[in-house]
Amino acid sequence: MGKAFRTLVGRPVDDRAANPSGPDKWQLLDQLTQAAETYELSHRTLTVLQALLTFLPTRHIPSGPAGIVFASNQRLSERLHGMPESTLRRHLAQLLRAGIVSRHDSPNRKRFAHSRGGKITAAFGFDLSPMVHQADAISLAATEAQARQEELLALRDEVLMLRAMLMQETGHEEQLAEVAKLLRRKAEKAELCEMTAALKNLLKTGLEQASKTEEMSTAYAQNERHIQDSDIIHFDSEGQGTFTPERPHPAESKEAEKDQSVCLGQVLSTCKEHQSFFPEPLRNWADVERISDKIALMLGIDQPVMIDAKRIMGREAAAITVLCMLEKANAIRSPGAYLRRLTQMARDGAFSLKPMLMALANREIVS
Repeated sequence: MGKAFRTLVGRPVDDRAANPSGPDKWQLLDQLTQAAETYELSHRTLTVLQALLTFLPTRHIPSGPAGIVFASNQRLSERLHGMPESTLRRHLAQLLRAGIVSRHDSPNRKRFAHSRGGKITAAFGFDLSPMVHQADAISLAATEAQARQEELLALRDEVLMLRAMLMQETGHEEQLAEVAKLLRRKAEKAELCEMTAALKNLLKTGLEQASKTEEMSTAYAQNERHIQDSDIIHFDSEGQGTFTPERPHPAESKEAEKDQSVCLGQVLSTCKEHQSFFPEPLRNWADVERISDKIALMLGIDQPVMIDAKRIMGREAAAITVLCMLEKANAIRSPGAYLRRLTQMARDGAFSLKPMLMALANREIVS
């Protein structure tokens, strides 16, 4: 079956006038256009029906011989802008099968009419009165078809909205391609409902994963604050001893130089590689720590490893260690494992910053 009209044909709606002799023929044609799929009528078949209606002089379809169109195929073809006769016969047969028109044949199957006193008394051709008899059924079918069309449009709009939401995420290229393919054709209700459910499920899964990620990030942040702000007893991974860090105080950042015998100037004069990535000057220990956190991410050091290093070594010492690691990054195969090893040494009391900085400084002198 061909595709039916989606736009109404016939006279303008505003030009329709109620007629006591019966329903308006153009209104019936409009309703048939909306219900074309119900009656299995293509847009070309509806065009033929429109041409038949033009041979009736009144806007309503009269009963009896006056409602019979007896125009020849040649006349009909002329009004259809030269439609081939074979095509015309096929569409006329479709109208007959749908029960929209009936055929009132003469003995020789010719189409003609007899008139007396200006009125048609007998006619042979296509009778259009079945349209009047089925007017209520046609109107109901048009209403139902319009409701189905509105439901399909609403489903398509929902699919488009869900597709737009899914495009904001990554990793759904295959599903988005399927949606685009579906929307390029005339999809059925079941297909649209199935696609809507699939898209909602993908979005729900994405929200759940995002929520879990946010919870994990929050947990990491809370854990880091807890480590920094609480006096706790830490059991090392090998169960060989315990370490109780002191509660950090604001003054400790000033005393870090004394404890490690390392000054900020010495660190900045020895560790210069960070300037290639972060050229802004480091004026205090807070700047050093902020830059070292970024460098740790660049080196591929996991956040828990960095948190553990800060807790065991101290915040400034861990930051200096990361800057030193950047200086010889080419020689370190696994920065994360390297920092874990240094953290273990600090836990055992076998780690000191000064020898590390001196070795880097001596390397510059030798080179």
